[in-house]
Amino acid sequence: MTDKTKNVRISDIARMAGVSVGTVDRILHNRGKVSKTAQEKVNRVLQEVEYRPNLMARSLALKKQFNIAALIPAFRPGEYWEKAAEGIDKAAGELNDYNIVVQKIFFDQYDQTSFKHVCEMVLSDEFNGVLIGTLFSDSVTELSARLDEKQIPYVYIDSNIPENNQLAYFGTNSYDGGYIAAKLLTGKIAQGSDILIGKIIRERNNSSTQVKNREKGFMEYLHKTGFSGHVFSCELHIDEPEYNEKILNRIFKANPGIKGAVVFNSVCCVLADYLENNGKREIKLVGYDLIERNIRHLSEGTITWLIAQRPEIQGYNGIKALGNFLTYGKKAPRINFMPIDILIKENIGYYQNNNL
Repeated sequence: MTDKTKNVRISDIARMAGVSVGTVDRILHNRGKVSKTAQEKVNRVLQEVEYRPNLMARSLALKKQFNIAALIPAFRPGEYWEKAAEGIDKAAGELNDYNIVVQKIFFDQYDQTSFKHVCEMVLSDEFNGVLIGTLFSDSVTELSARLDEKQIPYVYIDSNIPENNQLAYFGTNSYDGGYIAAKLLTGKIAQGSDILIGKIIRERNNSSTQVKNREKGFMEYLHKTGFSGHVFSCELHIDEPEYNEKILNRIFKANPGIKGAVVFNSVCCVLADYLENNGKREIKLVGYDLIERNIRHLSEGTITWLIAQRPEIQGYNGIKALGNFLTYGKKAPRINFMPIDILIKENIGYYQNNNL
């Protein structure tokens, strides 16, 4: 749209076409009958001025408030989901003037029952669209089926569940993220070295969808390349360093061939804390996400690589996609992969893609 025409109003179109404002309104919003002659006049003017309806005009014309629920994990300052929430808030601020209200609804990312509870809250309320952080794939699939029944559009962030009917997905290819981690790690450790997988387990050993997909990609790379070492795993607790030290001391003592390690979620810092405190910086460690503790360990060399996935952009684009669909009926591409950013000690200070 040119500068001359971008601010054209409905009254301007009516004047240029020689019809009433009411006639233009009926044509733009497909309500009521108009003559073929009036339709042709208005369409000619619309083409001349390159008219595009904006969100405000559309929502005000509909005289309807749209309510969007954003289901994401609760977080503490500096944690991964804080960035996703910042993106959601930014999009919500931009849409607030257009009769679109976004409500964040938090659940415990380590408790599937908590997620099921907020699902029931959403289904019992009057939401027009839902953004979903897809940590618990089976419960997300159940929620999605019920939203389908209600014809409520929903968008996924964090990890994709392609067999469902989501309007769109914004996030990385989790499988590829794991595949790349294995390639990085095996390229830095000697042939025959062993690898440790540190796991933060959700209830009943139910890892998140993303963690499962990353581990699948990681193991697939090892299989395809004929990895000859052993892969060990252990469960670590995010807030229990004494427990972690006891478990890790036992594992490293029993398996001195461990030269590489990986954590598939955002708390690589838990394992990095141990390596730092026990003089094991020679262990090559790969993790995910730019939380503050991870960044510190990367900068100091305890973490060798961090793989980032731009959560703030996921949250922002997910909400904007729902807003565009609810007001315009415009669909975003169904799959919207974020870049898989590989960060090291030497480039973390220059990384500019972690903010909107």
